[in-house]
Amino acid sequence: IKQRSIKTDEELLEIESALDITSEMHKLAMLNTKDGIVEQYIVGLIEGHALSQGRRLAYPAIFTINGEILHSNVYTNKMRSGQLVLNDSGAESPLHYASDITRTFPVNGKFNATQKDIYSIVFNMQEAAFTYCAPGKSYKDAHLKTSSIAVEGLKSLGIMKGNVSDAVTAGAHALFFPHGLGHMLGLDVHDMEGLGEDIVGYDDQYNRSDQFGLAYLRLARTLEPGFVITVEPGIYFIPHLIDQWESEKKHLDFINYDALRLFRNFGGVRIEDNIVITSDGYRILGPAIPRTLDEIESIMS
Repeated sequence: IKQRSIKTDEELLEIESALDITSEMHKLAMLNTKDGIVEQYIVGLIEGHALSQGRRLAYPAIFTINGEILHSNVYTNKMRSGQLVLNDSGAESPLHYASDITRTFPVNGKFNATQKDIYSIVFNMQEAAFTYCAPGKSYKDAHLKTSSIAVEGLKSLGIMKGNVSDAVTAGAHALFFPHGLGHMLGLDVHDMEGLGEDIVGYDDQYNRSDQFGLAYLRLARTLEPGFVITVEPGIYFIPHLIDQWESEKKHLDFINYDALRLFRNFGGVRIEDNIVITSDGYRILGPAIPRTLDEIESIMS
């Protein structure tokens, strides 16, 4: 684990080689998505592009208008204007190093006001996470900071309420952000998970939580130069989970279930990039892939 956790320059070149193809895949998806297209058509385009370059996907693509389903490999939905589509896909390098990128964008190329609100929260979560990406920083702290940003944003929309710190401590935010901030990336997309996620992503200082949401943080340990990790916050509206929590009257001090009804069919937003920890911070790997609201609307126009 110690050997594989620190990526050499040669390994970084492999990962960036994968990201060269992944960047093209994501742009292809944005350029070809429109009203009336079935998801499978776009999946075929992006996987076909990887194959045409002599590559394979690092994992089965997640491409869905049901972004609230975190690992959906069903591609049978017909996409419609007004919906968001979530594309989580990445190619491998010639030596099988993985890449792992997520972008979320509007089917018709234009975010509506509500979509902009939620997307902006997730964007701000990722920007906050980047500030924790440096040697000596804990990735668990980064996760908790992004969780606080989520609560602040959702409070501004009337979906959450109460004290931000108390809400995160109680785990109320996990209704909307039920997974961890990121994971190691390398020869496996969740690198070395076969060796045991707890001993890869945790150390003597950090033990895995049993709290819903925080329990699914794959990487909590102190970051070191040479670590390659994903940074992938998200906000999701999961109808079954909302119904379950509301029936159990969970976190009534922090969640406004009445306001949530307007978002029941919203779906989900995730933004994910791959970074390497450097001696004094981090570097985003690979070519730039449209990420801001303006960049996405511009390429889709």
